[in-house]
Amino acid sequence: MAARDALESVIRAWHRLEVEREGTGVIEFDCAPDAALAGPDVSVTDRMHVYKLLSDLAEDVEATGEPYLRARLRADLAYLGARLGERPELDAYMRATQGCAAAGWPAEYVEDRRDAARADLDKLGIGWNAATDDMLRALEGPLESAAAPDAIRAAAAELEPAVRALVGTDAPYELTVESTDVDAYWSYWLDGAGQRVRLRINPRNARFTRVSARQFALHEVLGHGLQCAAFANRCATDDVPWVRLLSVHGPTGVLLEGLAQTLPLFAAPDDDLLAVRVRLDHYQQLVRAELHLAVNSGVPIAACAAHARARVPFWSDRHIADLLADRGTDPRLRSYLWAYPAGFDWFVRLADADATVIAEVLHAAYRDPLTPEGLSGLWPDGPPVGGPGSPVRLREPDVPGGAPGAA
Repeated sequence: MAARDALESVIRAWHRLEVEREGTGVIEFDCAPDAALAGPDVSVTDRMHVYKLLSDLAEDVEATGEPYLRARLRADLAYLGARLGERPELDAYMRATQGCAAAGWPAEYVEDRRDAARADLDKLGIGWNAATDDMLRALEGPLESAAAPDAIRAAAAELEPAVRALVGTDAPYELTVESTDVDAYWSYWLDGAGQRVRLRINPRNARFTRVSARQFALHEVLGHGLQCAAFANRCATDDVPWVRLLSVHGPTGVLLEGLAQTLPLFAAPDDDLLAVRVRLDHYQQLVRAELHLAVNSGVPIAACAAHARARVPFWSDRHIADLLADRGTDPRLRSYLWAYPAGFDWFVRLADADATVIAEVLHAAYRDPLTPEGLSGLWPDGPPVGGPGSPVRLREPDVPGGAPGAA
Protein backbone atom coordinates (compact mmCIF):
# COMPACT_ATOMS: atom_id res chain seq x y z
CA MET A 1 0.00 0.00 0.00
CA ALA A 2 2.98 2.29 -0.53
CA ALA A 3 1.24 4.39 -3.18
CA ARG A 4 -1.85 4.82 -1.00
CA ASP A 5 0.25 5.81 2.01
CA ALA A 6 2.25 8.29 -0.04
CA LEU A 7 -0.94 9.87 -1.41
CA GLU A 8 -2.42 10.10 2.08
CA SER A 9 0.73 11.82 3.34
CA VAL A 10 0.51 14.47 0.63
CA ILE A 11 -3.21 14.99 1.29
CA ARG A 12 -2.52 15.48 5.00
CA ALA A 13 0.19 18.03 4.21
CA TRP A 14 -2.15 19.79 1.78
CA HIS A 15 -4.86 19.87 4.46
CA ARG A 16 -2.48 21.52 6.94
CA LEU A 17 -1.47 24.08 4.32
CA GLU A 18 -5.08 25.03 3.56
CA VAL A 19 -5.95 25.35 7.24
CA GLU A 20 -2.96 27.63 7.75
CA ARG A 21 -3.94 29.74 4.71
CA GLU A 22 -7.68 30.20 5.20
CA GLY A 23 -9.09 27.74 7.68
CA THR A 24 -10.80 25.41 5.15
CA GLY A 25 -8.99 22.10 4.84
CA VAL A 26 -9.46 19.26 2.38
CA ILE A 27 -10.14 16.37 4.80
CA GLU A 28 -13.70 16.01 6.11
CA PHE A 29 -13.43 12.61 7.79
CA ASP A 30 -10.30 10.68 8.71
CA CYS A 31 -10.97 6.93 8.64
CA ALA A 32 -7.35 5.87 9.13
CA PRO A 33 -6.26 4.22 12.37
CA ASP A 34 -4.00 6.25 14.65
CA ALA A 35 -1.03 4.15 13.54
CA ALA A 36 -1.29 5.76 10.09
CA LEU A 37 -0.18 9.04 11.60
CA ALA A 38 3.22 7.47 12.23
CA GLY A 39 3.76 7.17 8.47
CA PRO A 40 6.02 9.37 6.34
CA ASP A 41 5.56 13.06 7.14
CA VAL A 42 5.48 15.44 4.19
CA SER A 43 6.14 19.16 4.38
CA VAL A 44 4.81 21.51 1.69
CA THR A 45 5.42 25.19 1.09
CA ASP A 46 2.57 26.19 -1.22
CA ARG A 47 -0.15 24.83 -3.51
CA MET A 48 2.21 24.47 -6.48
CA HIS A 49 4.42 22.28 -4.31
CA VAL A 50 1.39 20.11 -3.46
CA TYR A 51 0.46 19.91 -7.14
CA LYS A 52 3.96 18.70 -8.04
CA LEU A 53 3.95 16.06 -5.31
CA LEU A 54 0.55 14.78 -6.43
CA SER A 55 1.67 14.71 -10.07
CA ASP A 56 4.80 12.79 -9.12
CA LEU A 57 2.61 10.04 -7.66
CA ALA A 58 0.70 9.42 -10.89
CA GLU A 59 2.91 6.64 -12.22
CA ASP A 60 2.99 4.72 -8.91
CA VAL A 61 -0.77 5.07 -8.43
CA GLU A 62 -1.47 3.90 -11.97
CA ALA A 63 0.74 0.87 -11.43
CA THR A 64 -1.40 -0.29 -8.48
CA GLY A 65 -4.37 -0.95 -10.78
CA GLU A 66 -6.69 0.19 -7.98
CA PRO A 67 -9.65 2.08 -9.54
CA TYR A 68 -10.45 4.05 -6.39
CA LEU A 69 -6.84 5.15 -5.89
CA ARG A 70 -6.64 6.40 -9.48
CA ALA A 71 -10.00 8.16 -9.15
CA ARG A 72 -8.95 9.87 -5.94
CA LEU A 73 -5.65 11.17 -7.35
CA ARG A 74 -7.46 12.41 -10.46
CA ALA A 75 -9.94 14.27 -8.22
CA ASP A 76 -7.18 15.81 -6.11
CA LEU A 77 -5.30 17.08 -9.16
CA ALA A 78 -8.47 18.47 -10.78
CA TYR A 79 -9.63 20.25 -7.64
CA LEU A 80 -6.21 21.66 -6.81
CA GLY A 81 -5.85 22.77 -10.42
CA ALA A 82 -9.12 24.67 -10.05
CA ARG A 83 -7.89 26.27 -6.83
CA LEU A 84 -4.83 27.40 -8.77
CA GLY A 85 -6.97 29.07 -11.43
CA GLU A 86 -7.95 26.43 -13.98
CA ARG A 87 -11.61 26.45 -15.01
CA PRO A 88 -12.32 23.28 -16.96
CA GLU A 89 -15.63 22.70 -18.70
CA LEU A 90 -18.19 21.51 -16.15
CA ASP A 91 -18.70 17.95 -17.38
CA ALA A 92 -14.95 17.31 -17.48
CA TYR A 93 -14.58 18.78 -13.98
CA MET A 94 -17.39 16.59 -12.61
CA ARG A 95 -15.99 13.45 -14.20
CA ALA A 96 -12.57 14.21 -12.71
CA THR A 97 -13.77 15.13 -9.21
CA GLN A 98 -17.15 13.53 -8.47
CA GLY A 99 -16.63 10.67 -10.92
CA CYS A 100 -19.86 11.18 -12.84
CA ALA A 101 -21.21 13.15 -15.76
CA ALA A 102 -22.85 16.56 -15.52
CA ALA A 103 -25.51 15.58 -18.04
CA GLY A 104 -28.66 16.75 -16.26
CA TRP A 105 -32.27 15.63 -16.43
CA PRO A 106 -34.92 16.38 -19.09
CA ALA A 107 -37.38 19.15 -18.28
CA GLU A 108 -40.23 16.64 -18.48
CA TYR A 109 -38.68 14.54 -15.72
CA VAL A 110 -38.08 17.54 -13.47
CA GLU A 111 -41.68 18.66 -13.99
CA ASP A 112 -42.96 15.16 -13.24
CA ARG A 113 -41.10 15.23 -9.91
CA ARG A 114 -42.60 18.69 -9.26
CA ASP A 115 -46.11 17.42 -9.97
CA ALA A 116 -45.60 14.47 -7.60
CA ALA A 117 -44.41 16.83 -4.84
CA ARG A 118 -47.36 19.17 -5.45
CA ALA A 119 -49.78 16.25 -5.25
CA ASP A 120 -48.30 15.32 -1.85
CA LEU A 121 -48.73 18.89 -0.65
CA ASP A 122 -52.28 19.12 -1.99
CA LYS A 123 -53.25 16.16 0.19
CA LEU A 124 -51.97 18.12 3.18
CA GLY A 125 -53.91 21.23 2.20
CA ILE A 126 -50.76 23.13 1.22
CA GLY A 127 -50.68 25.21 -1.96
CA TRP A 128 -47.78 25.82 -4.36
CA ASN A 129 -46.79 29.42 -3.76
CA ALA A 130 -44.41 31.66 -1.82
CA ALA A 131 -45.70 30.27 1.50
CA THR A 132 -45.36 26.57 0.66
CA ASP A 133 -42.26 25.86 2.73
CA ASP A 134 -43.49 27.88 5.71
CA MET A 135 -46.81 26.03 5.68
CA LEU A 136 -45.12 22.65 5.50
CA ARG A 137 -42.79 23.51 8.37
CA ALA A 138 -45.76 24.61 10.47
CA LEU A 139 -47.38 21.22 9.84
CA GLU A 140 -44.11 19.43 10.67
CA GLY A 141 -44.07 20.94 14.16
CA PRO A 142 -41.64 23.81 14.73
CA LEU A 143 -38.85 23.38 17.28
CA GLU A 144 -36.89 26.02 19.14
CA SER A 145 -33.21 26.06 18.17
CA ALA A 146 -32.17 25.19 21.72
CA ALA A 147 -34.26 22.00 21.58
CA ALA A 148 -32.87 20.79 18.26
CA PRO A 149 -29.71 18.96 19.46
CA ASP A 150 -31.65 16.83 21.94
CA ALA A 151 -34.37 16.16 19.37
CA ILE A 152 -31.78 15.02 16.82
CA ARG A 153 -30.09 12.77 19.38
CA ALA A 154 -33.44 11.25 20.40
CA ALA A 155 -34.43 10.63 16.78
CA ALA A 156 -31.05 9.04 16.04
CA ALA A 157 -31.41 6.69 19.01
CA GLU A 158 -34.92 5.70 17.89
CA LEU A 159 -33.97 5.08 14.25
CA GLU A 160 -30.52 3.56 14.77
CA PRO A 161 -31.61 -0.10 15.08
CA ALA A 162 -33.51 0.08 11.79
CA VAL A 163 -30.56 1.68 9.98
CA ARG A 164 -28.05 -0.81 11.37
CA ALA A 165 -30.27 -3.68 10.24
CA LEU A 166 -30.48 -2.19 6.75
CA VAL A 167 -26.76 -1.56 6.28
CA GLY A 168 -25.30 -4.41 8.32
CA THR A 169 -22.85 -2.62 10.60
CA ASP A 170 -22.19 -2.77 14.34
CA ALA A 171 -19.52 -0.02 14.23
CA PRO A 172 -19.56 2.21 17.33
CA TYR A 173 -19.53 6.00 17.15
CA GLU A 174 -19.33 8.91 19.59
CA LEU A 175 -21.46 11.95 18.69
CA THR A 176 -20.76 15.58 19.56
CA VAL A 177 -23.21 18.34 18.56
CA GLU A 178 -22.00 21.96 18.26
CA SER A 179 -23.49 25.28 17.15
CA THR A 180 -21.38 27.21 14.59
CA ASP A 181 -22.63 30.51 13.16
CA VAL A 182 -21.01 30.98 9.73
CA ASP A 183 -21.90 32.70 6.46
CA ALA A 184 -22.15 29.54 4.34
CA TYR A 185 -24.79 27.64 2.38
CA TRP A 186 -25.03 24.71 4.81
CA SER A 187 -27.35 24.21 7.78
CA TYR A 188 -25.65 21.06 9.10
CA TRP A 189 -22.13 19.72 8.56
CA LEU A 190 -20.57 16.52 9.83
CA ASP A 191 -16.89 15.71 10.13
CA GLY A 192 -14.66 13.70 12.43
CA ALA A 193 -12.09 10.94 12.75
CA GLY A 194 -12.37 7.27 13.63
CA GLN A 195 -15.39 6.75 15.89
CA ARG A 196 -15.50 10.45 16.84
CA VAL A 197 -18.30 12.18 14.95
CA ARG A 198 -18.96 15.93 15.16
CA LEU A 199 -22.23 17.46 13.97
CA ARG A 200 -22.17 21.24 13.57
CA ILE A 201 -25.43 23.17 13.30
CA ASN A 202 -25.40 26.55 11.59
CA PRO A 203 -28.18 28.62 13.24
CA ARG A 204 -27.88 31.23 10.49
CA ASN A 205 -29.59 28.82 8.07
CA ALA A 206 -31.06 25.99 10.13
CA ARG A 207 -34.78 26.02 10.88
CA PHE A 208 -36.03 23.21 13.05
CA THR A 209 -39.16 21.06 13.08
CA ARG A 210 -39.92 17.69 14.59
CA VAL A 211 -39.81 16.17 11.12
CA SER A 212 -36.50 17.84 10.19
CA ALA A 213 -34.97 16.55 13.43
CA ARG A 214 -35.72 13.01 12.20
CA GLN A 215 -34.55 13.86 8.70
CA PHE A 216 -31.18 15.18 9.83
CA ALA A 217 -30.71 12.45 12.42
CA LEU A 218 -30.87 10.07 9.46
CA HIS A 219 -28.88 12.29 7.09
CA GLU A 220 -26.06 13.48 9.32
CA VAL A 221 -25.82 11.07 12.25
CA LEU A 222 -26.91 7.69 10.85
CA GLY A 223 -26.03 8.56 7.27
CA HIS A 224 -22.70 10.35 7.30
CA GLY A 225 -21.67 9.69 10.91
CA LEU A 226 -22.38 5.98 11.18
CA GLN A 227 -21.22 5.38 7.63
CA CYS A 228 -17.84 7.05 8.17
CA ALA A 229 -17.45 5.32 11.53
CA ALA A 230 -18.12 2.02 9.75
CA PHE A 231 -15.39 2.81 7.22
CA ALA A 232 -13.01 3.64 10.08
CA ASN A 233 -13.97 0.46 11.91
CA ARG A 234 -13.01 -1.57 8.87
CA CYS A 235 -9.75 0.35 8.45
CA ALA A 236 -8.80 -0.60 12.01
CA THR A 237 -8.68 -4.29 11.03
CA ASP A 238 -8.22 -4.38 7.22
CA ASP A 239 -5.48 -2.82 5.11
CA VAL A 240 -7.97 -1.33 2.65
CA PRO A 241 -6.81 -0.32 -0.84
CA TRP A 242 -8.58 3.05 -0.83
CA VAL A 243 -7.52 6.43 0.51
CA ARG A 244 -8.76 6.59 4.09
CA LEU A 245 -9.27 10.36 4.04
CA LEU A 246 -12.68 11.50 2.79
CA SER A 247 -12.94 14.85 1.01
CA VAL A 248 -15.96 16.54 -0.52
CA HIS A 249 -14.16 17.14 -3.81
CA GLY A 250 -13.50 13.40 -4.14
CA PRO A 251 -15.40 10.67 -5.99
CA THR A 252 -17.43 9.46 -2.99
CA GLY A 253 -19.76 12.48 -2.84
CA VAL A 254 -22.51 10.83 -4.87
CA LEU A 255 -22.61 7.90 -2.46
CA LEU A 256 -22.38 9.93 0.74
CA GLU A 257 -24.85 12.68 -0.14
CA GLY A 258 -27.18 10.53 -2.23
CA LEU A 259 -27.74 7.91 0.44
CA ALA A 260 -27.90 10.42 3.30
CA GLN A 261 -30.65 12.42 1.58
CA THR A 262 -32.74 9.36 0.76
CA LEU A 263 -32.13 7.26 3.88
CA PRO A 264 -35.64 8.06 5.21
CA LEU A 265 -37.14 6.18 2.26
CA PHE A 266 -35.28 3.03 3.32
CA ALA A 267 -35.25 3.36 7.13
CA ALA A 268 -38.59 5.06 7.83
CA PRO A 269 -40.86 4.25 4.86
CA ASP A 270 -44.05 4.63 6.93
CA ASP A 271 -43.27 8.19 8.05
CA ASP A 272 -45.55 10.00 5.61
CA LEU A 273 -44.55 13.57 6.49
CA LEU A 274 -40.89 12.69 6.22
CA ALA A 275 -41.49 11.10 2.82
CA VAL A 276 -43.24 14.26 1.62
CA ARG A 277 -40.22 16.30 2.68
CA VAL A 278 -37.82 13.93 0.90
CA ARG A 279 -39.78 14.02 -2.36
CA LEU A 280 -40.00 17.82 -2.23
CA ASP A 281 -36.25 18.02 -1.58
CA HIS A 282 -35.62 15.69 -4.53
CA TYR A 283 -37.44 18.07 -6.84
CA GLN A 284 -35.54 21.06 -5.48
CA GLN A 285 -32.20 19.31 -6.03
CA LEU A 286 -33.14 18.66 -9.66
CA VAL A 287 -33.86 22.39 -10.07
CA ARG A 288 -30.51 23.20 -8.46
CA ALA A 289 -28.93 20.88 -11.03
CA GLU A 290 -30.60 22.85 -13.85
CA LEU A 291 -29.15 26.06 -12.41
CA HIS A 292 -25.74 24.43 -11.86
CA LEU A 293 -25.59 23.58 -15.55
CA ALA A 294 -26.98 26.95 -16.64
CA VAL A 295 -24.67 29.22 -14.67
CA ASN A 296 -21.65 27.17 -15.77
CA SER A 297 -22.62 27.40 -19.45
CA GLY A 298 -22.84 31.17 -19.56
CA VAL A 299 -26.57 31.72 -19.07
CA PRO A 300 -27.09 35.26 -17.71
CA ILE A 301 -27.87 35.54 -14.02
CA ALA A 302 -31.20 37.25 -14.73
CA ALA A 303 -32.34 34.23 -16.76
CA CYS A 304 -31.15 31.79 -14.08
CA ALA A 305 -32.98 33.72 -11.37
CA ALA A 306 -36.18 33.92 -13.42
CA HIS A 307 -36.05 30.18 -14.00
CA ALA A 308 -35.47 29.51 -10.29
CA ARG A 309 -38.45 31.65 -9.28
CA ALA A 310 -40.68 29.92 -11.82
CA ARG A 311 -39.58 26.46 -10.71
CA VAL A 312 -39.66 27.06 -6.93
CA PRO A 313 -41.88 30.01 -5.92
CA PHE A 314 -40.91 29.77 -2.26
CA TRP A 315 -37.17 30.34 -2.80
CA SER A 316 -35.97 33.76 -1.69
CA ASP A 317 -33.73 35.95 -3.81
CA ARG A 318 -31.01 35.52 -1.19
CA HIS A 319 -31.21 31.73 -1.56
CA ILE A 320 -31.10 31.98 -5.35
CA ALA A 321 -28.16 34.38 -5.27
CA ASP A 322 -26.17 32.14 -2.93
CA LEU A 323 -26.79 28.92 -4.84
CA LEU A 324 -25.76 30.52 -8.15
CA ALA A 325 -22.59 32.00 -6.67
CA ASP A 326 -21.67 28.76 -4.91
CA ARG A 327 -22.05 26.72 -8.09
CA GLY A 328 -20.49 29.25 -10.40
CA THR A 329 -17.50 30.73 -8.58
CA ASP A 330 -16.31 28.42 -5.78
CA PRO A 331 -14.11 25.55 -7.12
CA ARG A 332 -14.97 23.36 -4.13
CA LEU A 333 -18.73 23.84 -4.31
CA ARG A 334 -18.76 23.83 -8.12
CA SER A 335 -17.66 20.20 -7.75
CA TYR A 336 -19.27 19.07 -4.50
CA LEU A 337 -22.78 20.48 -4.91
CA TRP A 338 -23.32 18.43 -8.06
CA ALA A 339 -23.11 15.30 -5.88
CA TYR A 340 -26.41 16.22 -4.20
CA PRO A 341 -28.76 15.97 -7.21
CA ALA A 342 -26.69 13.22 -8.85
CA GLY A 343 -26.75 11.07 -5.73
CA PHE A 344 -30.29 11.96 -4.68
CA ASP A 345 -31.81 10.91 -7.98
CA TRP A 346 -29.84 7.65 -8.17
CA PHE A 347 -30.83 6.55 -4.68
CA VAL A 348 -34.47 7.67 -5.08
CA ARG A 349 -34.63 5.34 -8.05
CA LEU A 350 -32.91 2.60 -6.04
CA ALA A 351 -35.69 2.80 -3.45
CA ASP A 352 -38.04 1.33 -6.08
CA ALA A 353 -35.64 -1.45 -7.11
CA ASP A 354 -35.67 -5.14 -6.18
CA ALA A 355 -35.16 -5.77 -2.46
CA THR A 356 -32.10 -7.92 -3.14
CA VAL A 357 -30.41 -5.12 -5.07
CA ILE A 358 -31.26 -2.61 -2.34
CA ALA A 359 -29.76 -4.84 0.35
CA GLU A 360 -26.58 -5.42 -1.64
CA VAL A 361 -26.04 -1.71 -2.31
CA LEU A 362 -26.76 -0.60 1.26
CA HIS A 363 -24.45 -3.19 2.80
CA ALA A 364 -21.66 -2.30 0.37
CA ALA A 365 -22.22 1.41 1.03
CA TYR A 366 -21.24 1.03 4.69
CA ARG A 367 -18.20 -1.13 3.90
CA ASP A 368 -16.38 0.82 1.16
CA PRO A 369 -16.53 4.47 -0.02
CA LEU A 370 -18.02 3.58 -3.39
CA THR A 371 -17.50 5.72 -6.48
CA PRO A 372 -20.27 6.22 -9.07
CA GLU A 373 -18.59 3.49 -11.10
CA GLY A 374 -18.81 1.18 -8.09
CA LEU A 375 -22.49 2.00 -7.56
CA SER A 376 -23.29 1.32 -11.21
CA GLY A 377 -21.46 -1.99 -10.95
CA LEU A 378 -23.73 -3.05 -8.10
CA TRP A 379 -26.87 -2.02 -10.01
CA PRO A 380 -26.15 -2.21 -13.75
CA ASP A 381 -29.82 -1.60 -14.58
CA GLY A 382 -29.90 1.62 -12.58
CA PRO A 383 -30.07 5.12 -14.08
CA PRO A 384 -26.96 6.93 -15.28
CA VAL A 385 -25.34 8.83 -12.41
CA GLY A 386 -25.53 12.55 -13.15
CA GLY A 387 -28.60 12.27 -15.35
CA PRO A 388 -29.42 10.97 -18.84
CA GLY A 389 -28.92 14.34 -20.51
CA SER A 390 -31.24 16.70 -22.40
CA PRO A 391 -31.55 19.23 -19.58
CA VAL A 392 -33.80 22.26 -19.94
CA ARG A 393 -32.36 25.14 -21.97
CA LEU A 394 -33.10 28.44 -20.30
CA ARG A 395 -34.01 31.51 -22.30
CA GLU A 396 -32.93 35.03 -21.53
CA PRO A 397 -35.72 37.20 -20.09
CA ASP A 398 -36.96 40.18 -22.02
CA VAL A 399 -35.03 43.13 -20.58
CA PRO A 400 -34.28 46.56 -22.02
CA GLY A 401 -31.31 46.26 -24.33
CA GLY A 402 -31.23 42.48 -23.99
CA ALA A 403 -31.21 40.11 -26.92
CA PRO A 404 -33.69 37.24 -26.59
CA GLY A 405 -32.59 33.80 -27.61
CA ALA A 406 -31.65 30.36 -26.44
CA ALA A 407 -28.96 30.11 -23.80
